[in-house]
Amino acid sequence: MGEHDKQTEMKIFESATEVFIEKGMDGARMQDIATRAGINQSLLHYYYRTKDRLFNAVFEKVAGQVFQRFAPVFDEHLSLEEKITFFYAEHLELLRQNPALPGFLLNEINRHPDRIRKLIMGFDITGMWEKLERQHREEFVRYGITRENIPQLMTSILSLSVFPFAAKGLLSVILEKMGYDFDDYIEKRKKYAAHFVINALKQG
Repeated sequence: MGEHDKQTEMKIFESATEVFIEKGMDGARMQDIATRAGINQSLLHYYYRTKDRLFNAVFEKVAGQVFQRFAPVFDEHLSLEEKITFFYAEHLELLRQNPALPGFLLNEINRHPDRIRKLIMGFDITGMWEKLERQHREEFVRYGITRENIPQLMTSILSLSVFPFAAKGLLSVILEKMGYDFDDYIEKRKKYAAHFVINALKQG
């Protein structure tokens, strides 16, 4: 692939990501994506024949970038508490930079569960769990973390960072009336959420 082709493909990815997040899979049009990328629709179809193919390519690339960003979670030199702290610092910052992302993902999961399920099935979830289990066997025993309750723990951890953005429209108004700035609230939440989870684990 030549340099010009790489630049064009990058423009398409960036534009498609923005349009899909703003309008969802159903609301997005190939013409919208082509216009934002500064190319004609015929060229867009040359790279990606269908909207479904483009959506899947964008979703997989975004998911890959997210997993790469959180790769240190599997660093054997970090304690479980350090990993929880790292997760919230990175996850909340990622969502702050992409505030529409949670709503987009939730909408797509509800509208097209089979498509999202197919993409997620490509991730080695079992392998990730087993790696963490090997690295933190003693901590898992101490905190009572098991295969049976890990789904409860993971959804609780995620909800503490996802909910503020999923409900940003309402939460921003409430915070403003209380005299709080949303960005400042998110910055402080990075430490608060980590401490909340760690303390909950210690109390068992």
